[in-house]
Amino acid sequence: MKLLSAPARFIKDDTGFISTFGLTLTAMMIALGGIALDVANAYRMRTYLQVAADAAAHAALYTRELHTRDESIQAALDVVESFLPADVYGQVITYEDIEFGTWDRDTETFTPNSMSKSAVMINTLQVAERQNSVGTYMLRLVGFDDWNVRRASVFETYTPTCFREGFVAQDLVDLQSGNTYTNGFCIHSNDHVEVNSNNYFNNDTIVSMPDRSDIVLPNSGFDSNDGLEDALRDGAYQLRILNRLSSIIDALNDPLSEYAPDYITSDLVGLLPLKKLDPADFVPGHIYTRTCGGGAALQIPNGTKLEDIVLVTDCKVKFGQGVVLENTIIATSNTDAKSISAASGVQVGRDDNCAADGGSQLLTMGGIEVPADLKVYGGQMIAKGNIEFSANANGIEGASFISGATISGTSNMTMGFCGDGMERNFEALYFRLAN
Repeated sequence: MKLLSAPARFIKDDTGFISTFGLTLTAMMIALGGIALDVANAYRMRTYLQVAADAAAHAALYTRELHTRDESIQAALDVVESFLPADVYGQVITYEDIEFGTWDRDTETFTPNSMSKSAVMINTLQVAERQNSVGTYMLRLVGFDDWNVRRASVFETYTPTCFREGFVAQDLVDLQSGNTYTNGFCIHSNDHVEVNSNNYFNNDTIVSMPDRSDIVLPNSGFDSNDGLEDALRDGAYQLRILNRLSSIIDALNDPLSEYAPDYITSDLVGLLPLKKLDPADFVPGHIYTRTCGGGAALQIPNGTKLEDIVLVTDCKVKFGQGVVLENTIIATSNTDAKSISAASGVQVGRDDNCAADGGSQLLTMGGIEVPADLKVYGGQMIAKGNIEFSANANGIEGASFISGATISGTSNMTMGFCGDGMERNFEALYFRLAN
């Protein structure tokens, strides 16, 4: 038999072949695969642009809290440049793509306002007019050369409910028996909460900690704490206001400070005498200071009513029995465990049924200890150390306690969410994605 050459054998070989239909189908599959790659690439860049917009919006709003608008915009531009450098992705963001304004959560509407610090909208783009559109591969064979991809992000500021009215502690919140919590009052610990028996939690109250199973209860458990089980939540917060506490106290010495309340009408800062204080030493509309040495204390006499004043000191502050604070800030840099203390019956804030104005604030780099019959009406306490108070506390008309350590309350207290009358709270803003 005659042997065929290799080319001849190839021509005559019919062991493998593809039909015209098969060849067409293969070409279509390759084309569809190429189109899928083009689409996937567009979605990939869409994701990149969204991530960059979200990160930039957060950076802009976070920076705007304490810095200028231009500094905040630059912070956003820097974030996008780190995500999507211009020499690779083109100019995906410009100064004009960043707008501050307000966000209406009900209508999901952003309204530009260059002076606002409450919300920001950021756009990121890869579009033909910027000459950085997302190119195609297979689709350009049919005349589709690129994709225009745009993304937007809105971030807004907010104050968590627990920081408006409630107990918030970095460590333990320890609550005893016979207490009532109503109207959405919030109790939060970044560690855990301990509750004794015979407490009542209304159905809209919140008791939260990183892991709700860490709550410490008596043997009677939930049976002796009506509503507690339904109130439990998991959650954690950075107590940002504590990081600013020292600078807030320092700034209150200045009548022109952003922290000075509007009831301060004098540009002069008064120096309190070293003698025993008299209610007449406090004139409404003024900021007062007092410096102590050797651990001395500043005594506020029994029955004193302080109204429309700010007191900034490094002394321990001791309130006599029945002291009333209305439109008053007491701020001390003293770090003692009892840097603010009191006899019974101290009233923080005006008893005005949650009306605006009249609230008062106690700020300390140390701790606060108050005995029985504490009354809080639109009142705020912020302490680096512990906040401790005894029986019969009443905070049904607005109370906000924030501690860098432990909050400890005993029995027979009534605490409720007011919703109004807390307009002068010292707050550090929190940030969330709005859209």
